[in-house]
Amino acid sequence: MACNQYPWLVFYQRENRNFNQELDKGLGELAASGMDGYEPLVTNPKEIDRLGPLLNKHGLEMRSLYVNSLLHERQKADQSIESVLAIAEKAKSIGTKIIVTNPSPIQWGGPQNKDDGQLQVQADSMDKLGMQLNRIGLTLAYHNHDIELRNAAREFHHMMVGTDPAYVTLCLDAHWVYRGAGNSSVALFDVLKLYGRRITELHLRQSKDNIWTETFEDGDINYRRLAKYLLDINIRPHIVLEQAVEKGTPKTMKTIEAFRQSNKYTRRVFAKFA
Repeated sequence: MACNQYPWLVFYQRENRNFNQELDKGLGELAASGMDGYEPLVTNPKEIDRLGPLLNKHGLEMRSLYVNSLLHERQKADQSIESVLAIAEKAKSIGTKIIVTNPSPIQWGGPQNKDDGQLQVQADSMDKLGMQLNRIGLTLAYHNHDIELRNAAREFHHMMVGTDPAYVTLCLDAHWVYRGAGNSSVALFDVLKLYGRRITELHLRQSKDNIWTETFEDGDINYRRLAKYLLDINIRPHIVLEQAVEKGTPKTMKTIEAFRQSNKYTRRVFAKFA
């Protein structure tokens, strides 16, 4: 079981600490919390050179990494694909197998939506990126946030039905689907029924009364039901914890203790995946 970089960034921030500046110590705490692996957000290949020795030092794997990409504009898509491939080639040398990408929205947090032409370009570009990653033995996993669920979830669904399952898999971020669909477990489990067999990675986050909890625990999403469904269809994805904080999240414990508790709960819920 791995943990994404983002949770550690925001948990450190609430303690007036900087995870990236304390990366050696931070990865030590991540390992001490019980995680087996780390999923970083990588922007260039040089970051892999820094990460490799630190991961070895703390006994952590990097089976997956997260990259942003810009794939809905044809002129910029090829450049973005080249950037991702350069990162992937370097990451493969230290054991990475899954490249998770979120094709960036037109403007983060803004009201703009991609039009049909842009969605078609993005799907074509996803296929191209997935094919090239496949050629070097890596898997592409599509990741979404809530913005892709707007307008009848047209962007999310087209990234699924408009791409080749042989080259584009799904990193299911259960809570972003839940939140993007208006805090709907019905919508989340419909997505599982539609695309469950394409899931190669699972991002885990929980909320209570639609506010992110301090630890991964029982809450708005029934993760035991989700785990059972995946087992029933014989899908065992790479599991990545992404429990984070937002306005209203309780603050009752230090970062390392929060992740220790999240680690223990996650291993109980997904024990049969082992």
